[in-house]
Parts: sequence; C-alpha cells; structure tokens
Amino acid sequence: MQTMRGWLAGLVFAMLAVGAMAAEPVLTVTAGGRTATHTPGSLLAHPAATTITIPQDVSYKRSMTYRAVPIAALLAGVAPNATLRFTASDGFAATLMAAPLLAAGDGARAYLAVEPADAPWPPLKAGDTATAGPFYLVWVRPERGRIVPEQWPYQVAQIEQTLPLAERFPAIAPAAGLAAGGQVNRGFAAFTKNCMVCHTLNLGGDAALGPDLNVPFNPTEYLRADALRRLLRDPQSLRRWPAAKMPAFDTTILSDRELNDILAYLRHMTNRKVPVPAAK
Repeated sequence: MQTMRGWLAGLVFAMLAVGAMAAEPVLTVTAGGRTATHTPGSLLAHPAATTITIPQDVSYKRSMTYRAVPIAALLAGVAPNATLRFTASDGFAATLMAAPLLAAGDGARAYLAVEPADAPWPPLKAGDTATAGPFYLVWVRPERGRIVPEQWPYQVAQIEQTLPLAERFPAIAPAAGLAAGGQVNRGFAAFTKNCMVCHTLNLGGDAALGPDLNVPFNPTEYLRADALRRLLRDPQSLRRWPAAKMPAFDTTILSDRELNDILAYLRHMTNRKVPVPAAK
C-alpha cells in the first residue's frame, strides 16, 4: 500500500511539473533559416545571459535592472540587411532592420530582457497586473543609435525574419518616381518607424492596435493641421480617455522636420486609397 501511495504521489508530482512547463511562456524565433523556441527558464540559463541596467527605461520611465540576453545571440545566420518582425501579445508589431539588433561595441546595443517567474517586474500601469514581460526588447545606450520608443516592443511573443514592409504591403508605398530623399519618402520612412507598429495604412501592415490611417479617411482629411500636430505631440491634450494607448511624440523622439514629413506623406496617400471591403 505504501508503495502504491508513493507511486501515486510521484505520478501527481510529474503531472504537476508537466503542467507547469506547459504553462511557461514561450518565445518563438524564426530567423536565419531555422525556428527555435525559448522559455524564460532556458533564456535565463543561456550562456550569454547577463545583468544590464537601463537608466531611463522607455516603458517604466525609470531605471530598471534586468537579466537579459543580447538579441544577436538569438539571431544566428541573420544578415545585417535583413528585417525582423517583433510581434507582441497585444497586437503591437514592430518591423526592425537587423543591423542595429546585431550591433555590438559601444554604440546602441539590443538585449532581450527576460522576466523571472519568481521575481516578476512591476506592472506597467497602476491598477493593472500586466508587466512588460515575459520578453522585452531593451536597448543600452539607445541615444547612440537614434532608437525610438516604438523600437522597444514588450510582451514579445514572436520574432520572425520577414521581407520589408513595403515589399509585403505595396499599397503603403508612395508613388513611384518621387525623389528618394524628398519629403514624401522621408515621411514614409518616419511613418513606418514610428506609426506602423500600431496602425495600418491602406489596410496594409502587421499591427492591430490602432485604426487604419488612410481608409476610409486619412486624418489629414478630418483634422486641421494644427490639431493633428497636437495629437501627435500630446494625444491626451486633444482627446482624453483612460484606456488610450497612443504615446506622445515629443521633439526628442520625432523632430519637427520628421513630423512635417509624416504629414506630407499622409497628405500624399489621400490620393492613393485602396477600396474598402464591404461590411459583412
């Protein structure tokens, strides 16, 4: 009887352990011609794992210390000119060039911060339990690489090597023949870097947080230019509600020239709308 009890206890313990493993968050990385899955435990045990301190963390607005793995250690075989899509569990999707992610040395350097199960990070907002974990792309010395807040995706669930946005979604691109360094194309570059992590345009893009910014209407068609600038600089100053997620873009993140370039791109795209599917 004692043997049977011991066997049953061992079986229950094994089942609980399997259940705990199954519940552990998983990050999938598809890049460099292979797919790998990682858990917080496996990454915290990674040979390259280290402790880093971010003096002014973008999400927590204060100094944060993390156990983290250089993101380059998870991107073996990825070329610097490749693009990678970071998809978060809340629908945020950032498509980043590989070069800054792979960079080492004393410039901006990217790490994947990992939230330990036994030492959770603080909530992102008061009254909410959600943290930036379990996987969060952070940067040491971001100012040396002009890294903007939209390049700090948190709650990352998948990293995938993919084609550039304009190749996957041609309808977001400006008209062919415009000067590569002209205002509209500069605005397109700034828009894809700062806006397409949350929005789509002409129904193209990976994000699922904000509305489409060209169909059925482009914001330049229903907001005065001064109001649109105010919306970008401080969204809550124009329309306030507690659940708002749109961040403010001050001049340290988006210069006046870049803001004007984005508006030029948006105005240009009003004449390049795609048909809106009929409502079902």
